[in-house]
Amino acid sequence: MKALSTKELRSKKLEELQDLLSKERGALFEDRRKLAFREGKDTNVVKNRRHNVARILTLITEMEKGSK
Repeated sequence: MKALSTKELRSKKLEELQDLLSKERGALFEDRRKLAFREGKDTNVVKNRRHNVARILTLITEMEKGSK
């Protein structure tokens, strides 16, 4: 799992970001579940997903405040 670039995310529309956010949150849940049941070994994936979710949420907030 690689980190999403901010430039790439800024080029997306609000609806696309919200869809991406739900996918990232679902993937984060699955990665945490795999670690809890010892099915996965790479703990860095969870960190990257959390950071991606934070980036997306930040951009969504910026877009919503910018439109008001």
